[in-house]
Amino acid sequence: MLNIQGREPWASQVIARVNARLEKFFDERLAHARTLSPRAPELVSSIAELTMRGGKRLRPLVIYAGFRACTPLVGERDLPSIVTLGAAIELLQSYLLIQDDWMDNDEQRRGGPSTFAAMQRQFKDPQLGASLTILASDVAMGYAIELLHETRFPSGRRGEALSAFQDMHLEVVFGQQLDLLAHEDVTLTQHLKTGSYTMRGPMRLGALLADASDEQLQALMRFAQPLGIAFQLRDDVLGTFGDPAVTGKPVGHDLREGKYTALIAEARNLMSAEDRARLLTVLGDRSAALPEVQAVIRSLETSGARARVEATLAARLSEARRALMAASCLVPEGVGMLLELLDRTALRER
Repeated sequence: MLNIQGREPWASQVIARVNARLEKFFDERLAHARTLSPRAPELVSSIAELTMRGGKRLRPLVIYAGFRACTPLVGERDLPSIVTLGAAIELLQSYLLIQDDWMDNDEQRRGGPSTFAAMQRQFKDPQLGASLTILASDVAMGYAIELLHETRFPSGRRGEALSAFQDMHLEVVFGQQLDLLAHEDVTLTQHLKTGSYTMRGPMRLGALLADASDEQLQALMRFAQPLGIAFQLRDDVLGTFGDPAVTGKPVGHDLREGKYTALIAEARNLMSAEDRARLLTVLGDRSAALPEVQAVIRSLETSGARARVEATLAARLSEARRALMAASCLVPEGVGMLLELLDRTALRER
């Protein structure tokens, strides 16, 4: 019963189990919150609503594939811990998304209102709404740590796992700082902000759960490093050129938000002076008219900026694939799962 097997794809089974674990966890936390304060369930419900609304559940898949790349066995003890750890990472993401939407003043997330927007509308007070949003994110982080501590790591690996989680958290925070400051080294921002908790951190945690050898851990990091950057590059392309009906973001979302993406970094070197001036006028202007935004999007294409970013994306994917295929210390079945994740990163539309 605990094995991931049968004809249903492994990824679908992992996602279903993580969703079930999260639903059970939120039911328990809501019941506990009611014993603490009559208003506490409001914060818990806001986290649950965002977390269960959707999301790719990519990080639990990375944990599972990283685990399976280090050991061919999944036993009675292993799968519950994998699922609990996956739920912990999803709550870490909710904490980060709640704060990110507040910092960017984003009103939508996963096809619905962001936690920040929902709080603003409910309480009709910008300061109070922002304060409650931060409290909700604090609770989400606390829940992530709670589930991390419930995960049964092999003897002697718990300390490494806690350190890996802390490293992942710090890196994404420092990456967010660079993102807010529009730091010119976009690759460093991508490495810290996205690569840390999308690929490197979850993969390391999955490997530690499997009691991986140093050789296996190093091999997985050589794979995860370029794949994490590729994931962010795909995000950059979708944030400007993606279908709003699929991504859940309006046309030119990243432009209007003033995000200093890889596309912008390339465009500033490739665009004509006239196009660059138009770009700088639209960048960060949430009230920019749609025709102006569409003109900048076209210039990002015609200047060659999109082609440059997509070429870099392809190169990073190739680098990740080569690193994985060269890793003779990894288990073939798990390697196949990691290759599936690589394709998910390359081909995703949201």
